[in-house]
Amino acid sequence: MLLSASEWAIVALSLKVSLVAMAATLPVAYGLAWLLARKRFPGILLLDALVHLPLVVPPVVTGWLLLILFGRHGPIGSFMEDHLGIVLVFRWTGAALAAAVMALPLMVRAIRLSIESVDRRLEEAARTLGARPLRAFLTVTLPLSVPGILAGSVLGFARSIGEFGATITFASNIPGETRTLPLAIYTGLQMPGGEEMVTRLALISVGLSIAALVASEWLVRRSGAKLGQGGGHVL
Repeated sequence: MLLSASEWAIVALSLKVSLVAMAATLPVAYGLAWLLARKRFPGILLLDALVHLPLVVPPVVTGWLLLILFGRHGPIGSFMEDHLGIVLVFRWTGAALAAAVMALPLMVRAIRLSIESVDRRLEEAARTLGARPLRAFLTVTLPLSVPGILAGSVLGFARSIGEFGATITFASNIPGETRTLPLAIYTGLQMPGGEEMVTRLALISVGLSIAALVASEWLVRRSGAKLGQGGGHVL
């Protein structure tokens, strides 16, 4: 299966957008997952609902909300443009933002489950031995939650690869700038004689998604085995 230069550019753009979205979301997802797993405070249910909101509202609505907030006339978007010179709307960075928002709930869920599986008695033991809270986190909680981090990262990447609704609403469908794989497939379906291109890009999209899921399972198993072998040396 041979791709044209323009199709390779679409694949490259999709990979760039997805990788940037995953990398930018990971620290936020971990912080939210730790907060939801380890803390109890007024409003935690509301925070949990807001984190998972992109899973239940139509992606177009998510894109519309991003447009309101990060558009050139939005409160955040206008501030970023006036003071930082950063414009997200109709840019590939905007596509990455849309993908990141849609991937966030999946990443938070995977990481949260991993953090919740860490026995709190291990953290308490570390503190009993003199470790400060930050050191206990870095030497116990973080290493033991690696499987969730890996699984969440790959799921976030796979979700970003397939993102359509929020992206086309917030970043539009601009060739060479925001036209990722799903948007290119959608465009091809509207074009006479675009079936061959659609087939090639669809196969690439499915292949990337399967590869991401297989990689996620392999990484989780591998990291779990390593943690099992070195379980007595966390501190």
